[in-house]
This record gives sequence, C-alpha cells and structure tokens, in this order.
Amino acid sequence: MAQRSLKVLRREKLLCEYTGSSSVREKNFPKLSEVELMRHYYRLAQQNYSWEDGLYPLGSCTMKYNPVLGDQLAQNEIFAKLSPNLPEELSQGALALIYETEEMLARLLDMPKVTLFPAAGAHGELSGVLMIAKYFADKKEKRSVILIPDSAHGTNPASAAMAGFEVVKVGSRKDGLTDMEELGRLVGPHVAAFMLTNPNTLGIFEEQILEIKALLEKSGALLYIDGANFNALMGKVSMGAMGADLVQLNLHKSFSTPHGGGGPGQGALAVSERLLSYLPAPQIGCQEEKGHRRYYYYEPPNTIGRIKAYYGHFANILRAWAYMKSYGNRIHEVAEHAVLNANYLRKRLTNLFQLASPKPTMHEVVFDDKKLREKNTTTMQLAKALLDAGFYAPTVYFPLNVSGAIMIEPTETETKEELDAFSEAIEDFLKEEGQVSHPQYTFVKEVDEAKAARNPILSWIDASTCQQSENP
Repeated sequence: MAQRSLKVLRREKLLCEYTGSSSVREKNFPKLSEVELMRHYYRLAQQNYSWEDGLYPLGSCTMKYNPVLGDQLAQNEIFAKLSPNLPEELSQGALALIYETEEMLARLLDMPKVTLFPAAGAHGELSGVLMIAKYFADKKEKRSVILIPDSAHGTNPASAAMAGFEVVKVGSRKDGLTDMEELGRLVGPHVAAFMLTNPNTLGIFEEQILEIKALLEKSGALLYIDGANFNALMGKVSMGAMGADLVQLNLHKSFSTPHGGGGPGQGALAVSERLLSYLPAPQIGCQEEKGHRRYYYYEPPNTIGRIKAYYGHFANILRAWAYMKSYGNRIHEVAEHAVLNANYLRKRLTNLFQLASPKPTMHEVVFDDKKLREKNTTTMQLAKALLDAGFYAPTVYFPLNVSGAIMIEPTETETKEELDAFSEAIEDFLKEEGQVSHPQYTFVKEVDEAKAARNPILSWIDASTCQQSENP
C-alpha cells in the first residue's frame, strides 16, 4: 500500500513540473510523454466508482444497470448520424421510433398521451406546471397556489415556483402518508394543483389517492403525479385510474437510460384528455396513407410552445425503446423484482435500523438514525464506512422529514448475493468497537461535507497550484 502511494505521489509531482517552451510554461500545461499521461488518466479512472464495482443503492435516484444492448443501438452508425434538421420525409424511421415509445409509455401509464419533448424529469415537471398555468388562464380562473407534500421530490417546489406559482407545503402523518386533514384545509378555489410523488420519497404508496383526487375535484384543482418512482409500479398500476391529470417520468430512472454526470437525461410527460391541447409544440402525429403510416409534426391548439430546441434526446429514447421491447409483456417483472429486492433489504436490516414508516415498502426502504445515535454514531459515518467496504453509499439525510435518513434502493437489477454482501458490510460496521475513523481506504479521506456542497470545484485546476506533501 505504501509503495503504491509513493508511486502515485511521484506521478503527481511529475504533473506539477514544467519543462519545454516558454509558451507551454505561460499556459501552465505540463509537458509529459504519452505513457505518463495514459498512466495518470488510467489511475484517475480507477478512483471512480462504476457499475463494474457494484450496486448503487441510492434511494430516490434509481441508479440501475443500463444494458449494453441499448448502448450498442445508440452507437449504431445509422442512428448516431441522424440530424434533427432533416425534413420529415427523411426522418420517418426516427419519428416512428419516438412515436412508438410514446405509445408504449402511454399504455403503461394508462393515460391518453405521452410526449417525449422534455429534456429530463425536472424539465417535464416544469412543462407540466406551465400547462397548468395556461389551462387556468384560459379559463379566466386566478389560481396562484400549488400544494406539495413534504414527502415529494425536491425538484417539485422549484418547478412550481419557476412557473410563477406560490408553493404551499402539506404535512405528512406519522406513517409517512399525506395528512388528509391538512390537505382538506388547504384546498380551495385559489389552488391550481396538488403535486404528489407516488410512491413517495419514503418508498410507500399513497393509498389515499382516490380520496385525494375526489377532494381536488370539488374545488376544480388538478392532480399532478410525480412518477419518478415508477420503477415500483411499472405494469401494475393505472395512473389514469388514479385520476392523474399530469404524470412525469424519468427514462433515466425507470427505463434504463444513462443517469448522472449532468445528463443527458430524458423526460416523459403524460396528460389527461383536458390537457391534450396544451402540450408543448411541436408534437409527433401519425396517419395512415395507402396502408402505410406517415409521421408528422403538429402544433396543439392551446400549446405552451416550444420548450427546447429539438424533440427529446433521441439516443436515450432509443435506449428506452429497446428496454421496453426486451421485456415485452413481462415488463411488470421490473416492478416485482424492484419491490422484492427492497423488501429483502428491509427484512435484513430491520433489526439494525428503525423504519421511517411501518407502511409496506415499495421500491426503496427508508430508515431513520435512532439506533445509530444509540451507538454514538451517525448516518454519515455509516455512509463513509460503506465506501471503505467498496460499496457506494445509499442516499443520506433525505427525505428531510426523516431524522438522519438512510434511503436504500437496490432496483431490480441486483442479485441476492450482492444485497447480502451490502447488508454484511453494514453489520460489520455496527459491530466495530469504539470509534473508527472512516473512510480509511478511499482516495479522498477528509472531506468537509458542508463546504463541499456549497463550494464545489467542477473545473480543471491549474496544475501550478498543486500542493506537495511529504506524507503519501
């Protein structure tokens, strides 16, 4: 270990030494051989955690394995060189694939129409609330408030505020479900919609959904369902039967397109009949001509307009199409396996942690930190110990309405053996006698979490600022 660290230190010193022409020195770029650079970047790659290393148990994010098949199709020369500037008659294949993906998603949701125009999940949210605003403006109704429960995804309030609405929080009961009494007091003619994440961020299904819909209908408010946790419901539940007016999905969560690193994501937005005319423009339509289908762009009559330069992110739509086609009429197995894995971890870890809700676990399980505090340790120390054990840490301290939250989502793609190894790493940490400082073996060890969140370094750092250390 020490020998390896000395080699790493020597390589870092090389990158901070400058030779060559004055122009190179002025730009502060190191002049190194290809061999030295290749070894440097290979070492950097080894510092990353990837799917080849193990599971990503991040709750709320659904970081599941992306099949190689989808990547192979997206990289195919035929698809990779398509241009969105091509006219409709030269884009029929691409338009057909997008249209078919929208149709498959609409059937899964049991909703009249899905658009894949939005760039990502949060962009789908924003598009949805802009549609809500225009819908009520056309009805000459002044509705300035959107209600959002404290169990919602964090982007919901931001999307509502960006569309010009006042956000009012609705509390949760002790079991994590929406407080119906509080919702009843807040609903009125000034409320445009209720944005409900279902299943919510405690990983439980909002079983009062039909009561919620009936309450909203009395005042004319719309029901927006954040479907980012659709992994738990795929092929099992009808969003239309729940009474949803809008549902946003994240293809990078439920439908296995790449996730993380800032994008590209891919959003999907489903709407009820009364909002069809408000969809962003253009939309993709289809008509039969001499026994053949022709696809075309059209503008809905009350559209909110263009929400981005081009229609969706085609490579990710293609990946989602391949994912759904691969499962076919077995796609309900995604939800079955995702829920099974989450409940397996719930059973394995319940003696070690306290559940945040006694309600049945769906796609993710959430614990609080009560038992950790009894052992004079913290959620953050647990997360760092898991990093030391070679696992990616679960989501921590979210949702905010759970003390020291530990949110674990194994997804449907993990094996029992991997879940057992993850559970055993947690058990080993809790058996440690005394306080052990973690992490001990990761590349970066001492991090000020508060400063890192408020002052992230996301760009290349001038190598001339390298700090040397005598202790590798």
